[in-house]
Amino acid sequence: MNSQKAKAKRLSRRKTGIRKRVIGSPERPRLAVFKSLHHIYAQVIDDMDGKTLASASTRDKGVSVESPGNAKAAGEVGKLLAERAKAAGVEKVVFDRGGFRYHGRVKALADAAREGGLSF
Repeated sequence: MNSQKAKAKRLSRRKTGIRKRVIGSPERPRLAVFKSLHHIYAQVIDDMDGKTLASASTRDKGVSVESPGNAKAAGEVGKLLAERAKAAGVEKVVFDRGGFRYHGRVKALADAAREGGLSF
């Protein structure tokens, strides 16, 4: 197995382990994070209904950053997501880091969402 496939398999196993424990409910939906090499995406999801309540990413029109792949851009996404979630009536969420380490861009997004008014 080449190293890229092995890395993807490890990420998938971590993600599955997290999803066993972290479930979004109508009272506390799940804040799911996905990061690619160039962008970061976040959604607030109610798993019981299978609906996305709010979402934001560095590809949205409302996010204006010069480099979408850094922690500063992730912070902007976190602020925008908190704003949209509060507009949808969401105050409390559970955090799903998506198998990624709580460090760098993921941590910056989480901190900005907390500053924006979400509690988790």
